[in-house]
Amino acid sequence: MSGAWQKFTRVPKLYPFAFGICISTFKTSFSDLLVQKVVEQRETVDWRRNAAFASFGFFYLGGIQYALYVPIFGRMFPNAGSFAAKSIKDKLKDGKGMFALGAQVFIDQCVHHPLLYFPVFYTIKEFVMKPDPSVRRALQTYRNNFTEDIPALWKIWMPATIFNFAFMPMWARIPTVATTSMVWSCVLSAMRGGDVAHAEDMAAGEVTGANYTLIREGLGELFSSPVDVDPTLSHVYISAAGPDRVGWVAKVAGKVADWDGNVTHSKMVRLGHDFIILMHVAVPPEKKLGMVAALKSDRELEPLNIRTSFLSRRQTGKHETAIMGVRIHCVGPDSPGMLAAISNKVSEENLSVENITTELRMIGGRREFVINCDCAATHALTKEEVDALFKDFSVLKEELGFDVIDVRVHLEADK
Repeated sequence: MSGAWQKFTRVPKLYPFAFGICISTFKTSFSDLLVQKVVEQRETVDWRRNAAFASFGFFYLGGIQYALYVPIFGRMFPNAGSFAAKSIKDKLKDGKGMFALGAQVFIDQCVHHPLLYFPVFYTIKEFVMKPDPSVRRALQTYRNNFTEDIPALWKIWMPATIFNFAFMPMWARIPTVATTSMVWSCVLSAMRGGDVAHAEDMAAGEVTGANYTLIREGLGELFSSPVDVDPTLSHVYISAAGPDRVGWVAKVAGKVADWDGNVTHSKMVRLGHDFIILMHVAVPPEKKLGMVAALKSDRELEPLNIRTSFLSRRQTGKHETAIMGVRIHCVGPDSPGMLAAISNKVSEENLSVENITTELRMIGGRREFVINCDCAATHALTKEEVDALFKDFSVLKEELGFDVIDVRVHLEADK
């Protein structure tokens, strides 16, 4: 095993620059392929986009970063290689080596990434993805995202960089960076309101989440409501609101279960001193009236002011089911009127709301408002109509100061 390992490590030791370029190019290309086929579940690969990722990995991650981490840092800190080879005990005794380690981390995380990496990243993305690229617009996007990009970067890269510079030999620095970059892309995409599937907002496996994107893909799950797909059961909507009290959920859910009801969708939340329940229940037709009567006649549940209604299958225009779906995801600094603006725009586009959720969250001391809106259309939009939709929401993004407006469109009719 040791002999095989020596043969494996012989190539990067003999050809560190070529090895760094190859692994960085492969990593960025593979990351994009993984996103396209696994996350986005595309039937065909967008090779033009994949070439953009591979190019960034080849020229910047494999080339510029190699020059910084190996020859430049090697000259600035000539003892870096011998320091990395020392034991932890000897490292702690080496004051100059510890200072050099801190200096390398500082230059990389506080100078290189803020002043070079991110500007290049946004600029390359701008020129690859935009029909009218602008360096000024790319740098403005970076300035808008700076307060979120840098803290997110440091959470992952600060410990990874310390480990890299403290323990990795010079030839292994770029492979270590490439490995960490794959983890960084996933974490950053999860932190962003825009997910990793919005790959046009990505370069070198990293997600900005700051631009409007349009993704043509299947969104059949938008129309998977049990009211539409399970006609053998009756469907009951239950709403309730009353003073907050321990045990409300258990009491209502237990009463539903007594009548063989199945809760499929629900939202239960305490707001101030009140507790709110919204619930969809699928129940055998012969038991729906009994379940409703039991809920309303239970004296313990009277404070909740329970209301019920029976749901019927969808009728969207002339169609029993929607034939196109649009999913809109918005994130921006909290301000009055954001939901009204989005809902008005959805109405103007003649889209029917399937589901809207909103969330207020604190990110880095800033109040962010998040909107997720699933809509249905009664006809499949043409390419011109899709492009017009893209343009309209792009304008809205600028007018309202949103950080993110992502739109995903389902272009194939549901059968």
